[in-house]
Amino acid sequence: MLNFLAANLGNIIVSAILILMVALVIVNLVRKKKMGQTTCGCGCSHCVMHDSCHGNRGK
Repeated sequence: MLNFLAANLGNIIVSAILILMVALVIVNLVRKKKMGQTTCGCGCSHCVMHDSCHGNRGK
């Protein structure tokens, strides 16, 4: 078991970093969604799908 870990330590570290980065992106997207912000980074005024994305909120 230790031989496997020693032989693949670089791959394990890189994989762990990538999994952590993906998890942080997902957490950030969920937080923005709960706060009502857009995930694309721009305003919804020029978006074709702004009515279906936010529904009748504020009308």
